[in-house]
Amino acid sequence: MNRLRPHHIKQLIFEGEGVSLDFKKTITSCEKIAKTLVAFANNKGGKLLVGVLDNGGIKGVKSEEEEKYMLQKAGTFFCRPAIEPFFEEVYIDDKIVLVADIKESDTKPHYALGEDKKWWVYIRVKDKSLLASKIVVDVLKRESKDEGVLIEYSSKEQSLLEYLDTNDRITAKEYSQMLNLSRRRAQKILVNLVLSGVIRLHTTEKEEFYTAC
Repeated sequence: MNRLRPHHIKQLIFEGEGVSLDFKKTITSCEKIAKTLVAFANNKGGKLLVGVLDNGGIKGVKSEEEEKYMLQKAGTFFCRPAIEPFFEEVYIDDKIVLVADIKESDTKPHYALGEDKKWWVYIRVKDKSLLASKIVVDVLKRESKDEGVLIEYSSKEQSLLEYLDTNDRITAKEYSQMLNLSRRRAQKILVNLVLSGVIRLHTTEKEEFYTAC
C-alpha cells in the first residue's frame, strides 16, 4: 500500500471536502462521526482528515491514539454492520494529520446509531452526510444482495418511460399521482427500474428525483 505523503494531503485539502473527503478538527462525538463513516461506506468509500479545519487549515491532532479510539469506538458500537477505518499518520509542518480511510462496503446498507437511539442510514451527497430515503435504502439492500431484477414492462413502467422521453425528470410523488398508485407501489417500481439501469436516481440536499439513463 502506498503511503500518503505531506504533498498528497495538501493536494486533498486544496481540492476541498466532497463526496469522498471530510475534514474534522477533532472527533468529539461518536454519534456524529458514525454518520460520516456510514455515508462513506454506503457510497464509494472516503477519507476523513482529522486535525484539519473546515477551511482547510492544518491544526494537527493532540493525541492520534485518542482520535483513533473514538473512530474505532464509533465504527464498532455506533455503526451496524460495524465499520473498520484504516489509519495513517502524516506529518505536515511538524503537525500530525490522522487519515482514516473508509472502504466502500459490500454489506450495504450501514446504519448509524443516532442520539435518539434509533438506527438510520446515511449517504454522501457532495460534502454532506444526509439521511437516506426509503427508496435509497431499498436500492442499497438490493444492490448488496446482487439480486437479479426481473422487470415487467406493464403500462405503469411504460408510462414512466414515455414521460421521461419528453420530460427531464420526475419525483416519486409525481409518479404516484400521475398513475394514481400507492406510494409503496410507486417506490417498488422505481427501485426495480433503478437497479435494472433503466432510470437513474439523483439525491440532493433538498430533493430526490429520477431521470432516464
